[in-house]
Amino acid sequence: MADSATVLKVRELCEPLCDELGLFLWDVRYEKEGATWYLRVFIDKDGGIDMDDCESLHRPLDALLDEKDPIPGSYVFEVSSPGLGRELKRPEHFEVCIGDEIRLRFIRPRNGEKEIVRTLTGYQRSEITVADGEGNEEIIPLSECASVKLNDDADLF
Repeated sequence: MADSATVLKVRELCEPLCDELGLFLWDVRYEKEGATWYLRVFIDKDGGIDMDDCESLHRPLDALLDEKDPIPGSYVFEVSSPGLGRELKRPEHFEVCIGDEIRLRFIRPRNGEKEIVRTLTGYQRSEITVADGEGNEEIIPLSECASVKLNDDADLF
């Protein structure tokens, strides 16, 4: 299970560096896999990121993490893209994806459907507005969603 205080500390260290480098901080995760802890920082920018972008953040953030030492113990540090089909969780995720196609998976079937693909047209704290192919909009409470993901990997299915 992730330590939210650790994630918050790392996010606070990371955001100014991302701003300086023209990157969007997508997510920070501190999670345990087996006996190893992983600190994962996910970044993005218009047009996508490459290895140079990851390295341009990794070096100064690694030095800052060593200096500030916000995480006790050892961990593996990674910087990468959130990838295709990224999950939308934070308010800024929804805001930057307005106009994009998303895949919603519901906790319980909604109107007989467990999963739908729609265009995200709006976001407010606890709900999103989506439109189907004909432009019909509906408001969906996020509390009904098991997951909301960017549908940019549809051609892989």
